[in-house]
Amino acid sequence: MIELYRLIRRFEGCKLMPYLCPAGVWTCGWGSTGPDVIPGKAWTQEYADSRMEQDAIRFARGALALCPVLTGSRHDAIADFAYNLGLGRLRASTLRKRINAGRWDLVPVELRKWTRGGGRVLPGLVARRAAEAALL
Repeated sequence: MIELYRLIRRFEGCKLMPYLCPAGVWTCGWGSTGPDVIPGKAWTQEYADSRMEQDAIRFARGALALCPVLTGSRHDAIADFAYNLGLGRLRASTLRKRINAGRWDLVPVELRKWTRGGGRVLPGLVARRAAEAALL
């Protein structure tokens, strides 16, 4: 999980005031979303850090449930993908099919397809997918 935390901190950054992400979702802290993200209501650093750890554990467990073959740094990479895009997208993806089939040669190709936010390619997502692929 150390690599997962490193990826989250590197690519999400921490903002204590809620903001709309490029996909139009209210976000706060280390990329957290949900009913506790209220426009105009700031978080403390302590809450943001705690929430990131809770979210990371939830997405790590969810990624493993969807892709039981994941171990080590591969697990961290795919958990980061899920943290960024959600378990629903992982569940429905060709990426998941490739992972579960053991087609690790095709997993980086699938990861690199997920670089758009708000309808455009985002350099931060290109870099994030490359960092995830490097862990495979």
